[in-house]
Amino acid sequence: MRTDAFDFNLPPELIAQRPAEPRDASRLLVVDPVDGSLHDSWVRDLPSWLPEGSLLVLNDTRVVPARLLGRKADTGGKTELLLVRKVQDEPAGAPGAELWRAMGKASKAFRFPSRVLIGEPVALVATLLGRADDDGLLEVVLEPTAGTVLDQIKRIGHVPLPPYIRREDDVADQESYQTVYARNDGAVAAPTAGLHLTHRLIGALALRDIQIATITLHVGLGTFLPVTSEDLDDHRMHEEWYEVSRFAARQIGEAKALGRPVVAVGTTTVRALEASAQLDGSVAAGSGVTRLLIQPGYRFRVVDALLTNFHLPRSTLMALVSAFAGLQCIRRAYDHAIRQQYRFFSYGDAMLLRRRGSGEA
Repeated sequence: MRTDAFDFNLPPELIAQRPAEPRDASRLLVVDPVDGSLHDSWVRDLPSWLPEGSLLVLNDTRVVPARLLGRKADTGGKTELLLVRKVQDEPAGAPGAELWRAMGKASKAFRFPSRVLIGEPVALVATLLGRADDDGLLEVVLEPTAGTVLDQIKRIGHVPLPPYIRREDDVADQESYQTVYARNDGAVAAPTAGLHLTHRLIGALALRDIQIATITLHVGLGTFLPVTSEDLDDHRMHEEWYEVSRFAARQIGEAKALGRPVVAVGTTTVRALEASAQLDGSVAAGSGVTRLLIQPGYRFRVVDALLTNFHLPRSTLMALVSAFAGLQCIRRAYDHAIRQQYRFFSYGDAMLLRRRGSGEA
């Protein structure tokens, strides 16, 4: 499908630079692709919009401060590495070292191999081996001067805010760019729909007999990058690691068997569930990596409703929500959101979508 089908014009002032306070004070646009209705609401009212007995599925990945500032060992030139995903522990038998894929920039082009010193005093030594053949990312071996690589990343790393947030990260982002239920370290971008949920809201959902299941998908940068190819079929997705526990798989299977809606919080949750979907709508427990690209024409097997943020134009996430609710429905919802001054992207407002039936236009 042509990428420009997912384009739209967004006034820059609608790009949220800070989250709502409290989190569930964000606005919520409730979209029903069946009858075409649009309802302006608030995230705190989410329990009233979900049927009793629904199963809410959360992505419990935890964002690591993956933006690393350093200097070249030979020239002292400034560098910046943005970790994308870990590939291997102890490459070539190096104790404590880790092999990562990363994006990088420097005052002058990198040479390979070369070393980058990160932190003052130095906490991590990064050896840049070259660029990977499959995705063009840097292959970087990280060695800690003490403790573990993750220890040092957490100590000296910066929150990897998206580039459309036009400021440096600060102490507040360490909490606000993390879901309240984050548990498993590994993401380099937040599962942003989950940023709206509070412990109070989760409690209110429980009072309506809405159960909670958790899966893990470590969000990578590829999920959020604009598509540069003219046709979405030519776009290569970066792989992301996910895991569905046996308990979560059983919860989802039981919900489907009883006809209870499965509600995904975020597109990352959708991708993990659909990547592990079985023909009968259940999901298989296990872990793996996915490059699943969902666009109009995709047949959903698991997810019945979706809580999601407003996404970048020409992105795979716009394609996913268009597949879920219908392209014309999403266009109408985004036009409404812009007219009503909703806040967009990671720290912005949210939509609640029902899945479009297979026979609907």
